[in-house]
Amino acid sequence: MNQTMQKFGYPDTLVREYSYWSVQLRPKQATLGALVAICNEPVRSFGQLSGEAFAELKQVTAEMEAALGSSFGYAKLNYLMLMMADPDVHFHVLPRYPEAQKFCGISFADPGWPGPPDIGFETPTDTATQVALIELLRSRFPG
Repeated sequence: MNQTMQKFGYPDTLVREYSYWSVQLRPKQATLGALVAICNEPVRSFGQLSGEAFAELKQVTAEMEAALGSSFGYAKLNYLMLMMADPDVHFHVLPRYPEAQKFCGISFADPGWPGPPDIGFETPTDTATQVALIELLRSRFPG
C-alpha cells in the first residue's frame, strides 16, 4: 500500500485489487462512479512502471470499462493522469454523462459535459452511498 492508495481511502474504498494495481472508489464523486486506478509499484512516473504493470493495465482498464458501463451506461470515459498532489502513478477514471444521473436517491451532475471534466466538483455522498457504489461495482467486475 502506498501513500496515494491511503489518501483515496484504501482499504475501505477498494473495488478490485490486482497484482500491480488497485481500483478504488474516488471518495469525491466528480461524476457518478468516479474511480482511481493506482499502481502499487514504488515509482513516481508512468515510464518507470515495469512491463508487468503495463501489461496488467490492459486488463484493469478493460474490466473497469465493462464494470462502469454495465453499472451506469456512461456516454464517455475520461482517464486523467495528473499526479500533482499525489505522486504515485495513478489515473482518475471519470465516467461522463450528458444528463444528471440518479443513484440511491442522489442526483449526480456532470457540470463539465461536454467539455473537460470538472475534477474539483463533488456530489456529496454519505458512507452508505459509497458502500452501495463499491458493492455494485465489485459485483460487475469479473471473477
